[in-house]
Amino acid sequence: MIEITLRYDGALAAQNAIDFYDAARALAGFERSLALVTHLALHGEVITQATALRDAQILIHAPEEGSWKVVAAIVGAAFAVGSVGKDSPVGHVVTSIYDYVLYETMGFHADYDKTLQQLHAEKLAAKGITKQKINSAMEKTETSIADMHRPIVASKTATSAALFDHSPSGAPRKLGPDMSVLTYEYLMQSIRSEEEDGIVGVVSSYNMNTFKGRLFVIEEQRPIPFELDERARTSAIIGLITRSLQMNAAQQNDPRAVVVVYGFRIESRSGRLKMVRVNRVIDNSDDFAALME
Repeated sequence: MIEITLRYDGALAAQNAIDFYDAARALAGFERSLALVTHLALHGEVITQATALRDAQILIHAPEEGSWKVVAAIVGAAFAVGSVGKDSPVGHVVTSIYDYVLYETMGFHADYDKTLQQLHAEKLAAKGITKQKINSAMEKTETSIADMHRPIVASKTATSAALFDHSPSGAPRKLGPDMSVLTYEYLMQSIRSEEEDGIVGVVSSYNMNTFKGRLFVIEEQRPIPFELDERARTSAIIGLITRSLQMNAAQQNDPRAVVVVYGFRIESRSGRLKMVRVNRVIDNSDDFAALME
């Protein structure tokens, strides 16, 4: 079992109370971010819905006094101490990935090689967990971590928040940075590139009604959201997008599915690509066939 505490301090939280609606949103974000990270650690897969979590369950204890705090418990057969080796329980992998995601998402650089690869290389390799998959999970948890800031930035019934790991034993270990107005502002800020950039990839999803989709970017080795600019919503460009999607769905790594999208990059302050606003699309599958091998 893993136990992780979410604690809010200051304002009404010091009296063991915060805004009800914000508490509900914060707890939902807490549970979802834990579920996505836990599933990645257990199965090497990035999910989008907390309900897709397999082989584990996330429970919540009654709130504790002494500030507003709750303890979430992740339970399952895989979390028994020594189940994957005495020196590297799977629980430590989960909390290490969660710690990395929290730091990176809220704007504090964490060295992937030192914080994860060096400590858990064998476990990560066994599950096929790569830095690109963790970056993808980071994108999926961003809104959940933002929701955990609501008591601080919406109702202002708390001034800060922190997360602590209580497993497997010993003194609590702090996870991620303190949550504050500044970390929320970092989460919500997106920077648009000044010039167009060409990005090579294959379309993995597309919605005809919203003109939005996801492009598996070859350089990033992860799917990135995109949206067609109004001037790009032509039959020719939509035809290239849907053709790439169909080719990719019919045969994985089909070089004929490769397209180059040109548009503005939307990045976090740390330079992580968050989405692409697409202006035009070119079918250069022949030139990029070697990239798919």
